[in-house]
Amino acid sequence: MESMRIDDIARRLLEKVPPALRSVQQDLEASFRAILRERLSKLDLVTRDEFDAQTRVLERTRARLEALEARLAAMEGGAPPAA
Repeated sequence: MESMRIDDIARRLLEKVPPALRSVQQDLEASFRAILRERLSKLDLVTRDEFDAQTRVLERTRARLEALEARLAAMEGGAPPAA
């Protein structure tokens, strides 16, 4: 997850802290960030770039499969298979 998003989440959590405890704001904010990073690092997540790359691979694979199915149907002399 992006560092900016973690900072935003930490800031929002800090806003929920009662005003009397805000004197320790920097410590709390650092703790929130550390906990969020540690917990998020344990999740099985991929970056947006990785997801987009895999989407493009899937699209190319699907197009190749459809082309191969059409060639096979033409070789067999039958009508193209219904989708």
